[in-house]
Amino acid sequence: MKNLMIKAWTKVMHPVKNERGAQSLEWLGLAALLILVLGIISTAVDGQKTGIGEIISKIITKITGMVG
Repeated sequence: MKNLMIKAWTKVMHPVKNERGAQSLEWLGLAALLILVLGIISTAVDGQKTGIGEIISKIITKITGMVG
């Protein structure tokens, strides 16, 4: 009886201990977030005549001015 209970417990708990699906969902979430951020940046820079490097340097300059 004890062996039967151990086998049943092992069959029930095996899918619970498998965390591959949860890890895959985390990676998919990170990829979706990255795509979203890149889409927002490309939309914001779309109408600009200057390049992304100049925009980033202006942002850094403003932050530096605020910090001191």
